[in-house]
Amino acid sequence: MDILNSGFAEQNEMLSFEKFKDGVLHDYYIACLSRETSLLSRKEVLTGKAKFGIFGDGKEVAQVAAAKFFQPGDWRSGYYRDQTMMFAIGESNPNQYFAQLYADPDPQREPFSHGRQMNCHYTSRNTLPNGEWANLVEIKNTGTDMSSTASQMPRAVGLALASKLFRDVDELKQFKHLSDNGSEVCFCTIGDASTSEGHFWEAVNAAGVLQVPLVIFVWDDGYGISVPREYQTTKGSISKALKGFEKEEGTNGFYIAALKGWDYMSMVEVFNEGISLARETHTPVIFHIEELTQPQGHSTSGSHERYKTRDRLQWEKERDCLVKMKAWILENALADEATLRRIETDARNNVKEAKDKAWKEYQMPLKELTQKSSEVVDALIPDNPEHEEELRKISKDLRSLREPLRKNNLQSVYKALLLCGDKSTNEALDYYKELQNDSAAIYNSLLYDDGPKSALKVEPVAPVYGESSPSLNGYQIINRYFDSVFESNPKVIAFGEDLGQIGDVNQGFAGLQKKYGNERIFDTGIRELTIMGKGVGLALRGLRPIAEIQYLDYLVYGLQPLTDDVASLFYRSGGKQSCPIIVRTRGHRLEGIWHSGSPMGMIINAVRGMFVCVPRNFVQAAGMYNTLLKSNSPAIVIESLNGYRLKEKLPENLSDITIPLGIPEILKEGTDITIVSYGSTIRIVQQAMKLVEPLGVSCELIDVQTLLPFDLNHMILESLKKTNRILFVDEDVPGGAAGFMFNKVMEEQGGYRYLDVAPRTITAKEHRPAYGSDGDYFSKPNAEEVAAALIEMMKE
Repeated sequence: MDILNSGFAEQNEMLSFEKFKDGVLHDYYIACLSRETSLLSRKEVLTGKAKFGIFGDGKEVAQVAAAKFFQPGDWRSGYYRDQTMMFAIGESNPNQYFAQLYADPDPQREPFSHGRQMNCHYTSRNTLPNGEWANLVEIKNTGTDMSSTASQMPRAVGLALASKLFRDVDELKQFKHLSDNGSEVCFCTIGDASTSEGHFWEAVNAAGVLQVPLVIFVWDDGYGISVPREYQTTKGSISKALKGFEKEEGTNGFYIAALKGWDYMSMVEVFNEGISLARETHTPVIFHIEELTQPQGHSTSGSHERYKTRDRLQWEKERDCLVKMKAWILENALADEATLRRIETDARNNVKEAKDKAWKEYQMPLKELTQKSSEVVDALIPDNPEHEEELRKISKDLRSLREPLRKNNLQSVYKALLLCGDKSTNEALDYYKELQNDSAAIYNSLLYDDGPKSALKVEPVAPVYGESSPSLNGYQIINRYFDSVFESNPKVIAFGEDLGQIGDVNQGFAGLQKKYGNERIFDTGIRELTIMGKGVGLALRGLRPIAEIQYLDYLVYGLQPLTDDVASLFYRSGGKQSCPIIVRTRGHRLEGIWHSGSPMGMIINAVRGMFVCVPRNFVQAAGMYNTLLKSNSPAIVIESLNGYRLKEKLPENLSDITIPLGIPEILKEGTDITIVSYGSTIRIVQQAMKLVEPLGVSCELIDVQTLLPFDLNHMILESLKKTNRILFVDEDVPGGAAGFMFNKVMEEQGGYRYLDVAPRTITAKEHRPAYGSDGDYFSKPNAEEVAAALIEMMKE
């Protein structure tokens, strides 16, 4: 029997009885195959071969029914119990499942994360190795899975919204490899307990407003780990709680259906109706799949016998979806008992064979590595006879490991090198370095895309000014820039609170919605989480979203999709998925506690894997947007709130400027003190420099331009070598971004070697900024404070 080829005919085709029967039996086989995979996986964890396991047992029948309607071009935004669906649509198999369970880093055997994610976390490729977009309409697509509960919900809205845009926006119809006229559906799966998360409710509300082809499957087994659903959900039922979201004549909303997770034919019929509705009319759909079970409990971290009664456990045995499907097949004479036993045996044998093969393939290179490492340790003995006994023990202990790990090799070789000290051979030292480099390539690579479409490979283009270049307000500069972008790049979409009709609160998009349409530039509700989610989903599908958070302080509402999804995406997908979202926001200085924050330390530590651009003006911002739009790199661009009405010269080549990321700019050369800053604080520093200039203090001012990446060519270090004094100025809290810059220059670049006086940081105070002009002055760095520090440094 073909393990991953469904015999189900095309939707709406008139099925013969034999073909129907073959399809049902094949689905039963896939369900049994998945169940056996779950059962054996738990044993592998409990015997120590794998670290942790979480499985999709109890959900098999519902998932094979749903998989019948998953078409090429569709997207899955799911969670860690979807193995059956992935088997059924042909995008995974038990060999790959066990390879991931064992954390096999080989991309041929474990193509989803290269051993970086735990089992049941999937992905698909959306960009080719050259950085160009794959033909997504021919792929059964999966957004790279995450473990964070309900984290799949925000991006699912964006994945579905892309279909709406591809159908409604004429300029996008040319991209035939990205969409077939918006006919793609996003299949979003979630456990019932996770519907208690705010992510779920915000995403459902957004999808209901937008009317996008999002189909949500809620797998309801009655528990969130040990907590029953009565404590999770109003009325103890998510479909009842969502009653007000149901679509009625003349309204928006959802098609909602509640189904039994063991009733195969009812699910097939209702899934067909609901998914067709979503595909054809873009009506969102929610399927609440009830009476599912957990045959092995939540995961390998514990036993469900601890929190379920005997009656409940017996109830789950009786309603096990495989038991019920088998009974239905027999009742309807689709197969006899012997045929079903043969299917079950085939599934059991195939899974065991896959498990054994995956384990052997995972262990073989490790055992070969262990043999080589042992030989390297043995080769140290002739030059170190006084340590022969210890070296032989290290070698023997390493060889005796039945299930060696890569780390065992590094630990043993290092122990031997430590023992031999200066008498270590060059061969052994080189081998240890090779082990380190190989391990770094396996586990520490691909945080950022360093391929042809990396933003770091965009050639810089400097602004060009003529004698007649006019001076404009900052908001007028950025408005002209966005106008040119929307004119030239049909993939660019922008959205956010107040972005559309009024052109954003600072007028950067003024008049552009009217010019380019409310499908490409549009307003959103006050829901930062799904603003980010929409950006993520649109970017995964090949569009170029500019997703706006109105003020930097409010990024915290939308931070989770950025830190858990976007920032780690390239890494955890093994470089297969790109998400070129641009998050546009504004911050640093304005008025009051919640409109003048600068939580840069929080941001740069949360989004490693994204770039963080901190332009001081709007010509610079335009150049950064250009650089990012020529790449596949995700980024946050933080415009200066108090710069929109400051005058700047308009370059003649505004549309072509590209600012190199990670390359600081020296704004003023000097010989006494290096000052490092960015964004709005640059102007504070410039005021301070004017105060100390009459005293003969010569300052070199450096704008870092981007915090991620930071000073790739060590330009700041070269300045410090000249001045031997350095001051970091920033308006984050103490130890925030200033601490980050300090660490980069002092420790990583070795700047401490060139200091004549103690380095300094000047930051905002620990508390939130107070309201009013005085509040700003005394809460954030001010020119007099900076000047005093400069004078003090010169006196040391």
